Amino acid sequence: MLTDKKILVTGGTGSLGKVLVKRLLSGELGMPKKIIVFSRDEAKQHSMRIEYLNKKDPTDEIIYNNSKRGLEFRIGDVRDPHSLNSALKEVDIVFNAAALKQVPSCEYFPFEAVQTNIMGPQNIVNAIQELDLPIETVVGISTDKACKPVNVMGMTKALQERVFLQANMKCQSTRFICVRYGNVLASRGSVIPLFHEQILNGGPVTITTPDMTRFLLSLNQAVDTIFSAIKFANRGETYIPIVPSAKMTDIAKVLIGNRNIKTVITGIRPGEKIHEILISEEEAPRAIKRGGYYVILPLLPELRKIQIKEEFLDREYSSADNLMNLDEVSMILSNYDLLIDKKNESEELIR
Repeated sequence: MLTDKKILVTGGTGSLGKVLVKRLLSGELGMPKKIIVFSRDEAKQHSMRIEYLNKKDPTDEIIYNNSKRGLEFRIGDVRDPHSLNSALKEVDIVFNAAALKQVPSCEYFPFEAVQTNIMGPQNIVNAIQELDLPIETVVGISTDKACKPVNVMGMTKALQERVFLQANMKCQSTRFICVRYGNVLASRGSVIPLFHEQILNGGPVTITTPDMTRFLLSLNQAVDTIFSAIKFANRGETYIPIVPSAKMTDIAKVLIGNRNIKTVITGIRPGEKIHEILISEEEAPRAIKRGGYYVILPLLPELRKIQIKEEFLDREYSSADNLMNLDEVSMILSNYDLLIDKKNESEELIR
């Protein structure tokens, strides 16, 4: 699938980008010829480069050896057409993970979000069209906040989806597809690292509202969704993982355990939803099941290759549905090694 392909990962130094690059280097979809990590943060690039040069885990021998041969780091910004155009030359596959994703930050600096989350994708499309680049596939990484958006981050991500969707009509030789998923467990800036820090400091643990629910999936599940999309998605389709969800109060209870730590309700932050939606009621009639995923067929009829003859969703797909109980939340956090280990807790408190 990706054997001998040249791949560009924008935002490749982020939480998702790093796991995506590692999985690409493992060769599970074929061994790429080159992977270009494209981002504007030289410190993160330097840290990532050193991490690959100083191999620690012998089980990662293949990955680290491959990185020495095929991993390139390039400073640039999706906002800047010049640096982006240079990076896109001779590339076969693009994963667009570059984004401003902090909800409150996007509310206070909305046009910054517009430039990265909308103009960045448009710059990719423009480059492919105007330079006639022979790029095979572009994968847009989206979020549940793009569905029925109430905040700037979600609004800009929703427009990223539409920019890439319509690009299938502009660039006939390139397949533009998207993936959309919810909260990634323990990713940078997410709530679980915050809860960990608050617990290790003796509390209190802050919760915005008792009713809040969120979809939960691991970084590897996010990459699984991306890989399924690149293997099976038709032009203009959006892949959605079928994942569990939980109340934030239950996540806090499981992480606190039997510690004498209080929780405090702080109120919803600017632009925050109580429940997240991955598929809206308007999208449901275009949403079908394919393997372990929902697939939203293209909104534009010119791009819809298959007619909706199979069973489709009859209602929206919300994080308020099918909530896990406390035992299930505990199990999923334990499976992903996200519970606070007593030994590590003691060492952290000593430091």
